[in-house]
Amino acid sequence: MIWRRNRIARMTHDDLYMQRCIELAKKGLGNVAPNPMVGCVIVCNNDIIGEGYHKKFGEAHAEVNAIQSVVNKDLLPHSTLYVNLEPCSHFGKTPPCVDLILKSGIKRVIIGCVDPYAQVAGKGIARLRNHGCEVVVGVLKQQSLTLNRRFFTFHEKKRPFVILKWAQTSDGFIDKIRESNATTQPLKISGTLSQILVHKWRSEEAAIMVGTTTALSDNPKLNVRLWTGHDPLRIVIDQKLTLPKYLKLFDKAQNTWVINEKMNMKDKAISHVKIPFSINSMDFDAFILYLHQNDIQSLLVEGGQKLLQSFLDRGIWDEARVFIAPTFLGSGVKAPSISANSTACTQIGADNLFVFKNASNNGV
Repeated sequence: MIWRRNRIARMTHDDLYMQRCIELAKKGLGNVAPNPMVGCVIVCNNDIIGEGYHKKFGEAHAEVNAIQSVVNKDLLPHSTLYVNLEPCSHFGKTPPCVDLILKSGIKRVIIGCVDPYAQVAGKGIARLRNHGCEVVVGVLKQQSLTLNRRFFTFHEKKRPFVILKWAQTSDGFIDKIRESNATTQPLKISGTLSQILVHKWRSEEAAIMVGTTTALSDNPKLNVRLWTGHDPLRIVIDQKLTLPKYLKLFDKAQNTWVINEKMNMKDKAISHVKIPFSINSMDFDAFILYLHQNDIQSLLVEGGQKLLQSFLDRGIWDEARVFIAPTFLGSGVKAPSISANSTACTQIGADNLFVFKNASNNGV
């Protein structure tokens, strides 16, 4: 508690208001993609007179909601606007936020970080300055970058933000050895609270992926049942198109991609996507490119050991979320091998959740 008070005491007023922007922005997680999460605060004489956030893709941006929330608009020319991401300066689903800021008479704008999107990328900042606004950029920059790490990865690295997830026993196994082609109840390693958290994660990401073995052995639905929110796009690898159609992944209840080497075909919610394969390995570069071309900004991989290790070995991952349960299996399928140090550990019920980050994803 003493450390927290000292930390807050060291924060400037700009830092505190930007922190509020970030807190507001987080409310849009899972609802605004492929747009970024943005929060906005308007301050006059050290009082917050308006605030807002981007609530849903296609709807008003944070700056619009914040300005509209101000009761006494006469205060705006004497106010400072805080926003965690550079205001847009182009017409998209909505008009440019920069135009509204200028029209409102606001003369000072504090920004967390520059927008990497090509149609913005400094243009909003330049327009504000060219029209006489004082603009400060970089307040809580790292926190702002981390908040929208999916958005930044997508636009700067030209690929989705990749999250790997698995649960393992204390002795390092993720599954028991199963008979070939046998569909059985999946082995439950993590506890109920961990499973609820995973469903929350599903609601926050654009797509979720498993491999052929997991689809056949576990027969997962890959939807959001234990939380509220949107079901992600389901992606399953089926190189030779041998998976049986009775699997829950083919129930047409949500959009599903079947990655294969034979054909492209769409049947209602099921899309067969042809990607090159080499022997029994998917062409990851072609797959990642296809995801980017189709605006898939984030991918949650919940597959088995082989698929998870493939992402790890190729370095195509940003976060790994690993549950370690207080159980022992003795033998079975070994957990993936990850060469990174955990950056966080949280107790979820009886489980420990370790989060790993890919050090090569610098700055985000």
